[in-house]
Amino acid sequence: MNKKALVDVVYLLLVGMTAGAVVILGVFVAAVVFHSELYLTTPLLSRFEEGQIMGEIFRRFSYWGYVMAALITVYEISRYKVMQIDKIAILSALGSVGTLLLFSAVYTPKILEYQLRGEDAMDETFEALHKASEIDFKILLLMLLILFGRRAYLMAVKR
Repeated sequence: MNKKALVDVVYLLLVGMTAGAVVILGVFVAAVVFHSELYLTTPLLSRFEEGQIMGEIFRRFSYWGYVMAALITVYEISRYKVMQIDKIAILSALGSVGTLLLFSAVYTPKILEYQLRGEDAMDETFEALHKASEIDFKILLLMLLILFGRRAYLMAVKR
């Protein structure tokens, strides 16, 4: 396998891993953390405390989000320079980078800021912010899946 093919495979793997992380965090981790009373003999955590745990998990995921936003940008620009890109790949890459940065640089820090203010700060503006972050996370998954599929297709066709 030549160097370029290895870079392509690693890129696809990282995009796929990121999509998998979004699914795991959204479907499995959040479902367990926010329903901890189902798994504990005695309910130990309030909804606010469960939110603090998820906040820390998402804060850590944000680091991965920044790395992936940079990698997607660099990789897709390199493909653009050699004309191995199309509208679908461009739009899904832009969507992936945009939603990764929104989640990592806007939603997560703002939610953590609300949490620092305490349980009394959880008002309707927090709920709106939280709902927007959930929508962003769903769009992120969709963009990553489209990017993965389109990039895999383009790699297969050009060989």
